[in-house]
Amino acid sequence: MLLVIEILGKNEMDTIGMEEEVMATKDKILEMLQQQDSFVSGQTLCDQLGISRTAVWKNINALKEDGYVIESVNNKGYHLVEEPDVIDPKRIGEYLHTQWLAHNIVYDKKMDSTNTQAKILGESGGDNGTVVIAEQQTAGKGRRGKTWVSPMGNCYFTVLLRPDVHADRASMITLVSALALAQAVENVMGLRTMIKWPNDVIANGKKLCGILTESSSDLEYINYVVVGIGVNCNQTEFPEEIRDIASSICLETGKKVDRTRLLAEFFNCFEVYYEKFLETEDLQGLVEDYNARLINRGKDVKIVEKEQETVLRAIGVDQRGGLIVEDKAGVQRSIISGEVSVRGLYGYV
Repeated sequence: MLLVIEILGKNEMDTIGMEEEVMATKDKILEMLQQQDSFVSGQTLCDQLGISRTAVWKNINALKEDGYVIESVNNKGYHLVEEPDVIDPKRIGEYLHTQWLAHNIVYDKKMDSTNTQAKILGESGGDNGTVVIAEQQTAGKGRRGKTWVSPMGNCYFTVLLRPDVHADRASMITLVSALALAQAVENVMGLRTMIKWPNDVIANGKKLCGILTESSSDLEYINYVVVGIGVNCNQTEFPEEIRDIASSICLETGKKVDRTRLLAEFFNCFEVYYEKFLETEDLQGLVEDYNARLINRGKDVKIVEKEQETVLRAIGVDQRGGLIVEDKAGVQRSIISGEVSVRGLYGYV
């Protein structure tokens, strides 16, 4: 079922608070169970919520259908044993301290593509900073028309943006997104990540995510941009053809990812980096941070251009997001994402 919610940022929540009376009964029961390590009696739930035993039973069953494991014992009540591995869009607000990003969230357990749904919102007047999140995609998008495989347990989401910048600046937002994701993973999971230009977030030499930026623009200015991101979070198995180059945060850390918290932290990081981008309409305020994570910096790489390979040294990115490369004679030039492919000499990175 499609869920559209408005989330208050943490600053607003501190000021306004969450009003108990607007919470659904099921959410109130869940909150009471989460607050207790032991059983909560049915009578306590009835008394505090002003509902009947039948209403308690129906809402407990609804929580079980949502994937919560709840133990029921006569004369003792209910005990929350395990919470489902699902993203909780309402709980994002607990970790969010953005001014405008992710205050509107569209969430569904399954959808065709978060980018597709975000573009529909873009065409129909959706607000800047709206986020579309899915547990699973049936037609996830990759680069160059490829399908992005989207099993359960990962993060699939798209951010809708309406930047007041020239149309040729849209591609830089992809690099901003990669930088924000790398920082968010490190903040939440303690995993140091790098970036393979332009937008692959890397851990221990393997890819953790895919980022696809699409835009609608006229001759000069952008109508909207959608940034779609798929992050390998709790996935533990990969198809044989990508097993050597792909991994997940869980595999690299040995820890299960709280995807709700990771999403919120990405939004926190992205808003900061994105606003730096908007200040100058380029990456000059982010070049130092980006280059510090550039995995091929100072190394020889293969530049694949129109099926022709050239070995050059990667120096870093410039303020337009181009990769500066240098030949053996010391001559430098900047290459643009989309025109060439960059590979390591002996593998993916």
